[in-house]
Amino acid sequence: MEKTQANIRIEELRSIINEANRRYYVENAPVLSDYEFDMLLKELEALEKEYPELITPDSPTQKVGSDLKQGKELKKEFEQFPHRYPMLSLGNTYDISEVQAFVDRAEKGIGNAFTFSCELKFDGTAICLTYKNGKLFRALTRGDGTVGDDVTRNVKHISNIPQTLTPSSTPWPEEFEIRGEIYMPWAAFDRLNIEREKDEEQPFANPRNAASGSLKLIDSTQVANRGLECTLYHVLGENLPFTTHQEALKTAASWGLPVSDMSKVCRNIEEVEEFITHWDTERKTLPYATDGIVIKVNELPYQDELGYTAKFPRWAVAYKFKAEQALTKLLSIDYQVGRTGAVTPVANLEPVQLSGTIVKRASLHNADQMQNLDIHIGDYVYVEKGGEIIPKITGVELSQRTADVILPHFPETCPDCGTPLVKDESEAKAFCPNQDGCPTQIQAKLVHFLSRKAMNVIAGDATVEQLYNKALVWNIADFYELTKEHLLTLDGWKEKSAERFLSSLQESRKVPFERVLFALGIRYVGETTAKSVAKHFVNIDAISAATIEDLLNVDDVGQVIAESIYAYFKEEANLEIIGRLKAAGLKFEMDAPAQKLSATLEGKTIVISGNFSISRDDMKALIVAHGGKNSGSISGKTAYLLAGEKPGPEKIKKAETLGVSIISEHDFRELIGEVKPEAIDEIEPSLF
Repeated sequence: MEKTQANIRIEELRSIINEANRRYYVENAPVLSDYEFDMLLKELEALEKEYPELITPDSPTQKVGSDLKQGKELKKEFEQFPHRYPMLSLGNTYDISEVQAFVDRAEKGIGNAFTFSCELKFDGTAICLTYKNGKLFRALTRGDGTVGDDVTRNVKHISNIPQTLTPSSTPWPEEFEIRGEIYMPWAAFDRLNIEREKDEEQPFANPRNAASGSLKLIDSTQVANRGLECTLYHVLGENLPFTTHQEALKTAASWGLPVSDMSKVCRNIEEVEEFITHWDTERKTLPYATDGIVIKVNELPYQDELGYTAKFPRWAVAYKFKAEQALTKLLSIDYQVGRTGAVTPVANLEPVQLSGTIVKRASLHNADQMQNLDIHIGDYVYVEKGGEIIPKITGVELSQRTADVILPHFPETCPDCGTPLVKDESEAKAFCPNQDGCPTQIQAKLVHFLSRKAMNVIAGDATVEQLYNKALVWNIADFYELTKEHLLTLDGWKEKSAERFLSSLQESRKVPFERVLFALGIRYVGETTAKSVAKHFVNIDAISAATIEDLLNVDDVGQVIAESIYAYFKEEANLEIIGRLKAAGLKFEMDAPAQKLSATLEGKTIVISGNFSISRDDMKALIVAHGGKNSGSISGKTAYLLAGEKPGPEKIKKAETLGVSIISEHDFRELIGEVKPEAIDEIEPSLF
């Protein structure tokens, strides 16, 4: 390639890579796979190597990707501080021969015998923790490598990061840094995306994006509910009490810091390859995402000798695993209508094994993606799992396309009610605008209103379907006008079933305002946004009177959400429903702050699992009222696992492994000085 052509391609690559970095680090919404991104970066590196005079200081090859907001995006939610030591990224490869080349360079640079430390590469977001005098002082994101966002208040809600170190035989330095990854385990990721899809919010593409987005939440108390965990792997400071990387990890563990126990010292390339091969298979059994293996020179003095490039340490390299992929046939496409009217195409596939499960269906997201893939019914398509959980179609194998394939046409009318679909230019999805007449939308809103995260009424899809089909309930306010006589007309319902349902409706009148706001089902208003809006405006009348500009002053609310809330409260039908709900006694104003009852649980972290005589949210509130802290995951810092009926077996097992005390609801109430309440009868299966 001539220099002029090279210059054009270099500028093109830099533009693509910079935009991909912004979408990945700032928006947590990647547009390229890791492999696609890495291949573009390698192409840029090769061209700059051929024409070094074209290298510029701001080239993506010369700096790490930044998670700092800039320009129009800049609304500083976090204070920023400089890193004491530059926070670089790692050079990576998908080719074992390049690992061999790394080993050869290290051997040449060192000239003496040395070893390698091999460890899992966690697919999370980088964090740098500073400890002073044994206490957590500050937590910074990678930022641009020289400056990071201060997320200390959020990190304090991650249960396995100690705020105070544990004394050990090796004293900790007066001040030191330790770096690692904050990540979201599969179970937490799956749970979060299920909730987001129910709310018709865009699901996170993978656990790394979910972890990064969660770490940057404005409301730090929400971080505790996301199930984040941390693994640390690199200690920095003056006069550190160790000479090898492995010694550093063991010492950090003795101070109570979370480090991986799955690293290994390897003596040569053969042992490194063996470690890589082992984990390429075994990683699929882990409860969290790993995307490769990091190989480091183990001896710290030799790390210092090898030094750094502008972007990478010369003493480490990452070998990245390729995403598991399967080829299968596309049999048909369904078009599903969601609660807010969004129409989503779903591919029906010939069953295929992928990452340990049988995949039969995969989302196609929207009409644009179908067009970009040039997908036809009858095609053989490549399927991957985003984060190895959510199946997605990534491409079509055109060599296997036959003459009888059928080009699908995205519907122009709602597949449920026949109303012409609408599509805003700024949105990818098409919507059915018939909110008050489309049966699928109506029933989905009714189900959402009763759900556990909303009004927590004892009823499932089957109950709602019966109520709707019998014309007993057409909107959410109708629930509070149901009588026992109405309910006894439902198939399989007896006196006790009806009484329990009505009792559950009565209890829902105590649900706090932020959950009532979430239950209304306003488009784009998920659980977190509802809390932010409720706290900001305090009552429903203030929200109803708010302008778009007023709404934009709320944390977590952008232009799209603000316009959606504003439009909702301009609809007379919605205001009528809210009026009826007010008359029914629902809460449309924030409660006064809860009074602290005691300090019995001060300094104690408690994980709850199972069912209790009160709701799980009420149980969490009781823990806080007595000075305790709730956590979603068990670690060595957990004081108690509070186990109700049918607790999660994995949590029980982990608590036993870590020696965490397991207490019952009776034990807990004795601990806080309360009398055990009367037991509640089992819920009748007919209600579900």
